[in-house]
Amino acid sequence: MTQKQWKLALLQMDVSIGEPERNFARLEELLEEAVSHEEKPDVIVFPEMWNTGYALDRIHELADREGERTERLLSGFSRKHGVNVIGGSVADKRGDDVYNTIYAFDRSGSRTADYSKIHLFRLMDEEKYLQSGDRVGALELDGIQAGMMICYDIRFPELSRKLALGGSQVLFVPAEWPNPRLHHWRTLLMARAIENQMYVVACNRVGVSGTTEFFGHSMVIDPWGEVLAEGDGTERIVRASIDLELVEQVRSKIPVFEDRRPALY
Repeated sequence: MTQKQWKLALLQMDVSIGEPERNFARLEELLEEAVSHEEKPDVIVFPEMWNTGYALDRIHELADREGERTERLLSGFSRKHGVNVIGGSVADKRGDDVYNTIYAFDRSGSRTADYSKIHLFRLMDEEKYLQSGDRVGALELDGIQAGMMICYDIRFPELSRKLALGGSQVLFVPAEWPNPRLHHWRTLLMARAIENQMYVVACNRVGVSGTTEFFGHSMVIDPWGEVLAEGDGTERIVRASIDLELVEQVRSKIPVFEDRRPALY
């Protein structure tokens, strides 16, 4: 059965670089806090690389082998509480390679999709330590088509447009987006929502890793580009409710997809 309204909880957490034990423990605390709220969420979202942070020089020893620990925690949690989980992204090791991967779970605890970051961020040397994914992140939750992208991916509008053309009504974006590029973060997310007439649900981390500061400002943006909720720079849970029927209303009012001229561009 398709669900048309969702309550969202974005876990805007600090991430301890190179300390998976500490990060798993903190995430479990925030998960319990999220579901104990008087308005229990339908979907919970985390930041990017929450298990290790950008400890890239040690990422091969720290990464979660095949995402097994992540799956045990999130599958069990989503099944126990009957919630959908977009599990941020984790460093996961497959064979000799490490990927930056989102694992998504439905209310029954089943892993419904995964997505490995396609665009690796050279400013943080991702391409030196990580392998890029090779497919888009489409999924279905509660009968709703959605898409997943990670951080730097939002600078590539072709990817979000491909997801929208495939039917996605919501775009989930885990991130570790640092200072001083807050203006880029907010503007790019709003642009992705407006141009694709979809909800954008973006969860960014807070805190400091080395000399890099992360500003939070996790956001929920509607298909008109209006900001429904936005975090500050502190560790917290950002909550919002969305009405998925608005997607079709906006798309019918301004028929962007019908008016495309792809043969010319």
